[in-house]
Amino acid sequence: MDKVAVIGAGTMGAGIAQVAAAAGHEVYLYDAVAGAAASGVVKLKRGLSKLIERGKMTLEDREVLLGRIQVIDQIEQSADAALFIEAIIEDLEIKRGLFKTIESFASDSAILATNTSSISVTKIATAVSDPGRVVGMHFFNPAPVMKLVEVVRGQQTDEAVAKKVFEYAQGWGKTAVYTQSTPGFIVNRVARPYYGEALRLLEEGLTKVPVIDALMRDCGGFRMGPFQLMDLIGIDVNFSVSESVYRAMFDDPKFKPSLVQQEMVAAGHLGRKSGRGFYRYDEESENDTGGGLVLSPPPKKVTAHGDIARFRPLTEALPVSVELDKAADEIDYLDVDGVRIYPTDGTTATERAARTGHDDTVVFDLCLDYESASRMAIAVADQASSEAKTTAAGLFQAMGKSVYVVDDLPGLAVMRTVACLANEAADVVARGVATSAGVDQAMKLGVNYPRGPLEWAEAIGMQRVYTVMANLHSNYGEDRYRPSFGLRRHALTAKRK
Repeated sequence: MDKVAVIGAGTMGAGIAQVAAAAGHEVYLYDAVAGAAASGVVKLKRGLSKLIERGKMTLEDREVLLGRIQVIDQIEQSADAALFIEAIIEDLEIKRGLFKTIESFASDSAILATNTSSISVTKIATAVSDPGRVVGMHFFNPAPVMKLVEVVRGQQTDEAVAKKVFEYAQGWGKTAVYTQSTPGFIVNRVARPYYGEALRLLEEGLTKVPVIDALMRDCGGFRMGPFQLMDLIGIDVNFSVSESVYRAMFDDPKFKPSLVQQEMVAAGHLGRKSGRGFYRYDEESENDTGGGLVLSPPPKKVTAHGDIARFRPLTEALPVSVELDKAADEIDYLDVDGVRIYPTDGTTATERAARTGHDDTVVFDLCLDYESASRMAIAVADQASSEAKTTAAGLFQAMGKSVYVVDDLPGLAVMRTVACLANEAADVVARGVATSAGVDQAMKLGVNYPRGPLEWAEAIGMQRVYTVMANLHSNYGEDRYRPSFGLRRHALTAKRK
């Protein structure tokens, strides 16, 4: 079996070494810092011991695995490796220098793989005389656990080299996805709206941080809210990636970093590692979402205008029957005791009320599963009576949901975020960076999204998602929300839902 050399013995490098050794490869582990590789193996042993305690590994298996990892103190000792994987600092010139050194002693057939998460593979490859042998092999942290590997083709990467690395990853129990070397590749590019829109909504005063996180978890189905996740990653790290992608995309407004993040980094509020970020980790009371609105009376009469099937997951649990207005136009809404309640389409409740002349108008947010979600976010038109909020709340509370009234911003939280994710995913596909299936798979495995962005857009209806983006663009007048050509193309051929 081919020998593998891992250069860099930090958390990621040591994890990659573990993955390769577990698959049966003899692995060289090297770090330029004296003693770092040995320390990396000690940490691996400690982590594997926990697996033994949980009954997921035997002592014998641990020793066999660790026995395949050889710590070396001179990088040239890895000369007979068939695959080199660098997992060092994210610095272009340092990576280029490393690959130039490896090329000086490695065999001509050896593959040079970089675990970079954001640097151009094409630029790294210019350091060697044969750039065709350089490829991206981007693991996700922690490498032994996360299933995704992005196989990144640089401009001159040989197709046979990319295929071989793809096969390595698959053979190591990972799911490999091809991507071209563009800023952020798939995951770090498509994921930007998850953070960016949350920050924008916070700036615009939609609601408080814990409520946004709770809505994204409970209604959106995401494992962690965006602010929780930024605190975990490190606000400085997340801000740095955002800046990197923004600059690499020639200041495309879609990727513009947040001033909120910039200020927090300046203040040293970096998240969990500093004890304070969007949350304070010494004061649990500040992290509470509250319980939503107080209980309101249940509705007396509910009429569905438009497609009643769209509202069925919402209304099946109601204590009153839902009538259907068969003469209704194509605009779908629920009439609840005279209050019109619409699913958000990227326009505000205030705009809808002005356009229709019906002041008592409310919009509600998207949910991955309306039936099981325990929360609901609503926004009330500025023209509405005070009773409109109570009536709308009573509808959703009768379904067993806690109701949160948020500011009347276009797209609210979940729909706005999902639409922006789908918009960027469609753009990635349209530009040939990756396939639709590859993008969806990458986002589910790389960042644990409940659905791939395009898969989710199909479930919502591509035309609806396109409409949300078009309305966001109209409301803000910013290129940040321009619908991508790829999304428009999908929308033109999709069936209405």
